[in-house]
Amino acid sequence: MRNTHRLVRTGLVALLMAGLGACGSGANGAAGHPGNDGRGTGTSGQGAPPHQDGVFGLRAGVRHLVKQTTTGTRPHLVTTCTPATRQVKHTKRSGRTKKTWYSTEHYQDCRKTARGTETYRRVIRPERWCVRLDDVNGNPKKDAVWYRVTSATYHQALGTDARARLRFTPTGTGC
Repeated sequence: MRNTHRLVRTGLVALLMAGLGACGSGANGAAGHPGNDGRGTGTSGQGAPPHQDGVFGLRAGVRHLVKQTTTGTRPHLVTTCTPATRQVKHTKRSGRTKKTWYSTEHYQDCRKTARGTETYRRVIRPERWCVRLDDVNGNPKKDAVWYRVTSATYHQALGTDARARLRFTPTGTGC
């Protein structure tokens, strides 16, 4: 029973962390880098893939943003149990007669209580790989557009020359 609660709690914490990581993955985390105005330059909303079939253009730059973490504190929860009893009602029917008696049942009353604090690592910004393209999809007016890509796509773009023609499917826009 305790392991089930622990697994459920761990799953909820992981889900919450993923949700918070998604909320914090906007373009604001990369302010101060050249070529980034902090607003995102995609046309289809921050973080959404602009095209399902991919984009192409001339390589204008690559950027790797490392994961940023910080330490946080939270209450340390300890399970404390105390012995307890309760009255249990028993009933037996036999024909028209009904016999009722009570017995005392012993059990453990367990609760989670906060005892001190514990530290943990909290992710402020997840790791991101980005590629900047000029002449996106053949449009010469669409320059300096940042796309989030997978690590493999980033390393492939990193191995090419500047202004090389690239085609990939982005995971999001902005960097």
